[in-house]
Amino acid sequence: MTSTIEPEVGKARTRKEDARLITGRTRWTDNITLPGMLHVAILRSPFAHARISSIDTAAARDMPGVVAVYTARDLDPDNAIGMPCAWPITPDMKQPRRPVLAADQVNFAGEGVAVVVARSKAEAADALEAIDVDYEELPVVLGLENAIADDAPLVHDELGTNKQATWVFDSAEAGTGGNVEEALAGGEVVLKRRFRQQRLVPAFMEPRSVVVDPTGTQITMWSATQVPHILKTMTALTLGIPEHKLRVIAPDVGGGFGGKIAVLPEETMAVLIAQKLGKPVKWTETRSECMQTAHHGRDQIQDISISANRDGTITGLKVELLADMGAYNGLVGPGVPILGAFMFNAIYKIPAYHFACTNVFTNTTLTDAYRGAGRPEATFAIERMMDELAAELGMDPLELREKNWIKHEEFPFTTVCGLTYDSGNYEAATERAKELFDYEGLRREQQERRERKDPVQLGIGISTFTEMCGLAPSRVLGSLDYGAGGWEHAAIRVLPTGKVEVVTGASAHGQGHETAWSQIVADRLGVAFEDIEVIHGDTQSSHKGMDTYGSRSLAVGGIAVVKAAEKVVDKARTIAAHLLECSPDDLEFEGGKFTVRGTDTSTTIQDVAFATFAAHNLPEGMEPTLDSEAVFDPENFSFPHGTHLCAAEVDTETGRVRLRSYVCVDDVGKVVNPLIVEGQVHGGLAQGIAQALYEEAVFDESGTLTTGTFADYLLPSAADLPSFVTDRTETAATSNPLGVKGVGEAGTIASTPAVVNAVVDAVRQFGVNDIEMPCSPMRVWSAIHRGRTDAGGVGAEAGGGLGSIDASGGAQ
Repeated sequence: MTSTIEPEVGKARTRKEDARLITGRTRWTDNITLPGMLHVAILRSPFAHARISSIDTAAARDMPGVVAVYTARDLDPDNAIGMPCAWPITPDMKQPRRPVLAADQVNFAGEGVAVVVARSKAEAADALEAIDVDYEELPVVLGLENAIADDAPLVHDELGTNKQATWVFDSAEAGTGGNVEEALAGGEVVLKRRFRQQRLVPAFMEPRSVVVDPTGTQITMWSATQVPHILKTMTALTLGIPEHKLRVIAPDVGGGFGGKIAVLPEETMAVLIAQKLGKPVKWTETRSECMQTAHHGRDQIQDISISANRDGTITGLKVELLADMGAYNGLVGPGVPILGAFMFNAIYKIPAYHFACTNVFTNTTLTDAYRGAGRPEATFAIERMMDELAAELGMDPLELREKNWIKHEEFPFTTVCGLTYDSGNYEAATERAKELFDYEGLRREQQERRERKDPVQLGIGISTFTEMCGLAPSRVLGSLDYGAGGWEHAAIRVLPTGKVEVVTGASAHGQGHETAWSQIVADRLGVAFEDIEVIHGDTQSSHKGMDTYGSRSLAVGGIAVVKAAEKVVDKARTIAAHLLECSPDDLEFEGGKFTVRGTDTSTTIQDVAFATFAAHNLPEGMEPTLDSEAVFDPENFSFPHGTHLCAAEVDTETGRVRLRSYVCVDDVGKVVNPLIVEGQVHGGLAQGIAQALYEEAVFDESGTLTTGTFADYLLPSAADLPSFVTDRTETAATSNPLGVKGVGEAGTIASTPAVVNAVVDAVRQFGVNDIEMPCSPMRVWSAIHRGRTDAGGVGAEAGGGLGSIDASGGAQ
């Protein structure tokens, strides 16, 4: 049979969610109001490191509208509660307790020390000013290298060190490759560089918010979270609440980028307060609180060594990282650099590899997952090194990449890290990107500008990347000591009238799950797109799930939906065969219709649904339901890839960078909805470009965040970004039946090195081989003038001190 129904998968449908999300006519956590609800405000330390001598709350208790004022000793008198960390990366990893409120000592500026509960949000905020806290300031440790110095002040005295853990991977020891030290010693060319991954703020649209209702026999929590299922389990474990007595709801959530993956002290605090008072409570952070105390991302120093033959063949790669954890361990923060460990080799056939990362405590806001989580950091380092190596060898940087990358006929390919890349075609993506970009024409223009000494120079930046996403096979996570699995759950409920409800454990916060899942199920069941409802984000209706992060929604959660749909069809086939008086093996199913092979005798899945509901004529022993559920645990990660090309104009007189054009050709496997993919790519590009040129969280010498508002922390607007030219190639993933790969983080991972490579390429002739991010006009201008006056061509910018450690700009 040939179906006349147009497939939904691959169709650029506008999102079902958009009408309510764009107009704001939906339920966010902060617009939830319950009868008798009280409001919570938190007093936060102005000091980054201090002992708390005393807290006087008497005056605050007498303020209008105040119901209660609590300190740590009120909420946790036994000092027994600590925020969870789900990723102890080594057996000896240091795990200082992160309290709900600080009792004796604060360890970063913004740590909570007291909380006011009042009848209104304004009254709660006003009462904070009446609380008197006496602090004894302690020495502050900031900066990764300062923190590991022998005489460094300690963030946590009881640990005796600021080093949290050191994690090492060596290809020779693992049996996946050769010895790096031998490769470096024997390399015809050896380069060493130091790169700085600055600290970033997730800056999601909706600030964090939580409402807790303790009334009845069950505690209900609404939270602006990415991870309602993880939040439920962790809260139950942390507070000793029976898990079946806790319900967590993530209503529509306004963005996350990893910044809402945590289990927050504020959520825990709200539960404790609601239990003590027996009343609903709400806490919603201000934007300043968000910037200061929501976890930050990135913050690494990367020392990279690469060896190669003179013909450009790479022989070894050595990576040594320092990663700033902030004052405490985040939920998955210690493991974020470890995710990157498997991606420094990227798309290249590197025969010897060594990775070592030391995580470090400082008196700053903790860091945790931020869009890409370790993989953007790795991609940045290797793509910058490829440009540096090409410059040293006098090769075109694309030619160098092609010489070393995995060819399409070599897939599946096992890397030096032991990962098996299942599919890809780097040649096709790169050729298409070059065509759209006019690579050769721009190189000619670049040379012409250099020859005429144009004050505005042209730079061309390249990023050929891959990432491991679809987190993750549970057994792999277990081997890395992660505290949970990577499976996902879905259920499909077929209603009597043939309409369908899809229940997913992948909780959306802007990704378009309701639309994409409807398209998948429409094709699998032959039900109209409009007749499908997707349910998510409530642990009572969606009782199983591992939630949304790591570009796993489609590649893991979507496949669970496919598996559940297959079970629905199998059940329906049995009932349809009974109704049509034939063998199930004689039935063909297409477009929602079961047809007896070779005849016109048929019945629709809607007819089967109603017959199942009526239960008048079912096969012996058959339950009257088509409802099915499935759990999918992937056998492997998925590996999207792509080539991103950026042309940047740099004004050498002012240091201003203007992105003239940006082309990206991504391969994300089979595409369910091109419109959603395009949106994810555009959003990712904006964040990656923002790291390259605009964003940086900065602390002063006392540990105070000086970029605590959007007046100081620079986020680009649409006016600051170019019009992107995007396209796709398609090599299907072999690890799942849809052939899909992740897309949510691809743009962020690839774009940062593409932009920085373009900026450095524009000014390399002045002796510049690095500019610390963000490449602000002052930093670019300083690098140019330093390079012009320094025969060695150091690429460090003014005040940064973390440019290239290769002072000669050449081989080491």
